Amino acid sequence: MSNTNAPFGLSPVQHLDGSPWNGRGRLYFIASDDSNAFAIGDPVKSSGSGDANGVPGVTLASAGTGNAVRGVILSMGGIKEGGPYADPTNLNTTIIPATKSQAYYVLVCDDPNTIFEIQETNSGTALTKDEIGLNANLKSGTNNGFVSGWTLDNSGETTTSTLQLHLLGLARRPNNAFGLAAKWLVMINNHELKAGTSGL
Repeated sequence: MSNTNAPFGLSPVQHLDGSPWNGRGRLYFIASDDSNAFAIGDPVKSSGSGDANGVPGVTLASAGTGNAVRGVILSMGGIKEGGPYADPTNLNTTIIPATKSQAYYVLVCDDPNTIFEIQETNSGTALTKDEIGLNANLKSGTNNGFVSGWTLDNSGETTTSTLQLHLLGLARRPNNAFGLAAKWLVMINNHELKAGTSGL
C-alpha cells in the first residue's frame, strides 16, 4: 500500500534526550511588509529585525544547501504581543496571508535539539534505509489553507554539513513505509543556533 500524500511541513514529536515533545516555543514577530504566506509547520529564519518592543523577527526560510533555519511555526495569527495566537478579525483561518494589513506574532519551536516528523516529497526517487544518517534539504511547498506544504527533498542527500536536515529514520507506525510520501524523523541540521554536522 502506498503512503498517503498529505504534506504538513515539520511537526515536532520528541526531544533529542528521549523526552516527549513539551509543546513549548518562543515568541517571534512577522512584519506587515513581509511578502510571504505562512502556515503552521513552515520553517522560518531570522529576518534581521524585530518589533518596537524587541521581539525578534522571522521570515520564511529558503530551501536548499547553506540556508540556515531558525525554527518551525507552531501556532500563529496573533496580532498583539501577549494576546491569543489567532486573528480576531478572522477566527476561521490558521494561515497568515502573503499580503498583510498588519503585523503578526507567531510561536516558533527554535530548540535545535528537537526531533520533527516531515513527509518525503511525493515525486522523484524515494529514499531508502541506506539514507538514514545522511543529511538532506527541505523542499518548499504552498500551504493547503490550513497547514504547511513543505516536504523533505529526496534528491541530493549526502554527508555535507550545510544541508538543512539530518535523517534519523522512518516514523514508526503501521501506515508508513519506505517510498514516496514516507514520513521521516529528522532534526534541523543547519540551524541558526547550532552548527551543522556531517552526515554519517
